[in-house]
Amino acid sequence: MLLGYFRFRCQGRLASQWNRQPPPRILDVRCKAMADSKQRRPVILLDIMDTVVYDPFFHDMPVFFDMSFKELLSSKHPTAWIEFECGSIREDELLAKFFADGRKVDGAALKAMMLSKYRYLDGMEPLLSRLKTAGFELHAMSNYPAWFRLIEEKLRPSDYLHWTFVSCEGPMKGLRKPSAQAFEVCVKTLDLPPDKLIFVDDRKVNVEAACTVGLDGILFQGAGALEAELMRRGLSF
Repeated sequence: MLLGYFRFRCQGRLASQWNRQPPPRILDVRCKAMADSKQRRPVILLDIMDTVVYDPFFHDMPVFFDMSFKELLSSKHPTAWIEFECGSIREDELLAKFFADGRKVDGAALKAMMLSKYRYLDGMEPLLSRLKTAGFELHAMSNYPAWFRLIEEKLRPSDYLHWTFVSCEGPMKGLRKPSAQAFEVCVKTLDLPPDKLIFVDDRKVNVEAACTVGLDGILFQGAGALEAELMRRGLSF
């Protein structure tokens, strides 16, 4: 009878300990989730203009208007293009006040010129293709107006990346790099820790702003240099 009493006490103690701990299967799931979170591949955010695609604004737009770039800057409306980028004015409103003196702009011809000049920067399309094939998630993060659709029409960047963050619409509407809010929207929308996001841009001020928010920033200096930077971070593609 005494032996039975001790057996009962030991069984009760084991049962009590088991009730205080999750079953092994639940522990395995939790450990796997933590491991997956640590091992999850980073998501890559890419500026578009002069990082992925050639930007006609600096060289070809002044030629279109038969001006130097300096003359274009001094003649254009001071805020119209930024308003267009932020989606706060329509294309017809941009064209109506493109120049500060109100001179008319042939919008169809301007758009046709821009479309003709858009092209992938050397080496960028094959690099994007390799990254996508390797399973990396790529998103645009661009200060650009609704004319990004002209780029899509000609070059189809959406074959490789998502047009998720554009200043004229979507989660980033009304926000422009290098504002901290623009990067914070990306972090919130993607629901990832900032250090799981790699941001690539040709402008140092934007890269520095991204790093301030906690993203891993890379200054774009060509496709070869970008590939080397990504590999230095352990990405395989």
